[in-house]
Amino acid sequence: QDEDDMTEVGDMGDESYVHGKTLVKPDDQLDLNEAELKEEFTRILTANNPHAPQNIVRFNFKERAFKQTSSVEQIAIHFALDGNMLHKDSDEARRQRAKAGMGESRRLVAYFRYYLICISKNSSALSEAGGEEEGGEEEGGEKEEVVEAPPPKKESLRNQFNFSERASQTFNNPYRERGTATEPPPRANFSSTANQWEIYDAYYEDLQKQEKAKDKTKQIPAYRKEDDKTKKKLVALETASDDISRVSRAAKIVERMVNQNTFDDIAQDFSYFEDASDEFRDQEGTLLPLWKFCYDKAKRLAVTSICWNPKYYDMFVVGHGSYDFTKQGRGMLLFYSLKNPSYPEYIYSTESGVMCIDVHPTYQYLVCVGFYDGSVGVFNIQEKRAGPVYKSNAKSGKHTDPVWQVKWQKDDLDNNLNFFSVSSDGRVVSWTLVKDELIYADVIKLTVDNLPTDGPDGTQLQLLGCGTSFDFHKKIDYLFLVGTEEGKIHKCSKAYSSQFLDTINAHHMSVDAVRWNPFHPDIFISCSADWTVKIWDHNYGNQAMFTFDLNSAVGDVAWAPYSSTVFAAVTADGKVHVFDLNVNKYEALCEQSVVQKKKTKLTHIEFNPCHMMITVGDERGYVTSLKLSPNLRKVPKKKKGEENVGIDHEIEIAKLDKILSLVREPDNKD
Repeated sequence: QDEDDMTEVGDMGDESYVHGKTLVKPDDQLDLNEAELKEEFTRILTANNPHAPQNIVRFNFKERAFKQTSSVEQIAIHFALDGNMLHKDSDEARRQRAKAGMGESRRLVAYFRYYLICISKNSSALSEAGGEEEGGEEEGGEKEEVVEAPPPKKESLRNQFNFSERASQTFNNPYRERGTATEPPPRANFSSTANQWEIYDAYYEDLQKQEKAKDKTKQIPAYRKEDDKTKKKLVALETASDDISRVSRAAKIVERMVNQNTFDDIAQDFSYFEDASDEFRDQEGTLLPLWKFCYDKAKRLAVTSICWNPKYYDMFVVGHGSYDFTKQGRGMLLFYSLKNPSYPEYIYSTESGVMCIDVHPTYQYLVCVGFYDGSVGVFNIQEKRAGPVYKSNAKSGKHTDPVWQVKWQKDDLDNNLNFFSVSSDGRVVSWTLVKDELIYADVIKLTVDNLPTDGPDGTQLQLLGCGTSFDFHKKIDYLFLVGTEEGKIHKCSKAYSSQFLDTINAHHMSVDAVRWNPFHPDIFISCSADWTVKIWDHNYGNQAMFTFDLNSAVGDVAWAPYSSTVFAAVTADGKVHVFDLNVNKYEALCEQSVVQKKKTKLTHIEFNPCHMMITVGDERGYVTSLKLSPNLRKVPKKKKGEENVGIDHEIEIAKLDKILSLVREPDNKD
């Protein structure tokens, strides 16, 4: 108050006047001295909410006690607004600038083209009127300046009520004076789109000039040595693949001829060799090794399935994968022929291991495949495609566990191809090929017990069995058998999806294969990891007709296509066992080691549908073909004047019935 220029202050009681203004002193104002007035008080503004509680307590489950929390929401947001501003150096800003620049560049290119057209028109007009301009210069003595045409301005928005596009007008408008038959439709009287149509006319004229130039070059070709060289190189590169495809058939024939010369001794044994020592072996037989099939990229993959072609008896399909769940990876599908044992005819690589295959009986170029990841697919060797034509996925309803067997079935009512599959997830599924997709339908679920079990929370759980193999009856379409990991064999029907027709407690371990007899409609065979092979009559309950102990886990079993009493099995110790019930009902006629290494397991076996030979696959990726000796292939003798004698099914059924009648007892029949 002392530093300010003040007028005289008169004592007016409780009021005082300064510069004509009245100062009012509150009643509770403190009387401070000069030092107290000059004292500074610092205030710090923080984001802490003064009303936020500081003593919040929460339960700590780790320490099992209540603990005070230090983190408290201090910020109270009263208003928030998301802005649309971007930093100029951000990625989004650069993208927007680049996008706007592309649009601007296109617009500039269009304007530049129009500008060039206008200049060309002006220059032509000036050249035509050159004489007049020269005369004017001589008379006036001054030269007129040529003004360059400015770039076109942006067109303003047109009135939609009185505007008509040229493209929407009819051809009845009057033609221009310079109109010709080859000229585009005439321009209407409206000049609102003159700029655009001038550009169009210029482009059209340029296009006609280019076509005329091409016609002239065709009529008078000009050759150069350098051009000839480059053309020859391009043609050679383009037709290299075509040349290989042209000679592929001839090269395949030559390769087969070379292999026939290389393996001439094996081919001679396959056609003509007969083991004469069988006459002195007391009805025992042997297996003569023939060709050995292998592919370098499939040596470390086990042979998971073998299937002969039902029409071309020299061709068979091999699936490669792995039975070890810790070593899962890629798989392979290979097509071999006896005419070329050195290299596969077709090769397909798969992302997942191939576990089972089946060739269609009518369309032999179609092969259905089951994979370890639960999916199924169909390969068509006629189409040049690296993968399957059809394949299921998670959306189309694939299995959740490995698919252990697939089988083609008869076409449905709509003449669509379909096949069945069985998996460890306890489902037997029907797959139908409709257009370009696979449509699935669950046929039956393999329940372990009829009564559901109680879960930990009291819910009812229906346990599912793990299907490992199945086979359809040769004459009854709806009847099929399913083997499980629990050692049971279920008789199922396509018409009943909720229950089994019958259940047989067949084995103590997993059923690796189950197959109907190709001749007798009531007999089927099964093998298991419990070292046994059993023959069953489905009319005689849970009692097996024959049981054979092979002293090792049996990987696969197969009936012979030429006799109802002959079957063969492979075991984990690398041996092939061939039985003939008509000769010996207790022991194998042949027990022979096939693999060189003792620890190598044999996985699958298949009889050739025509020739007297079998193919055996092992876990190292090799497929070995073996010829049956005369004691192992009792076939009807040929009559004079007849080349081939077909197999009499009635005789084969009667022969097997005669053997089984010695085993059956009336008390065993259900």
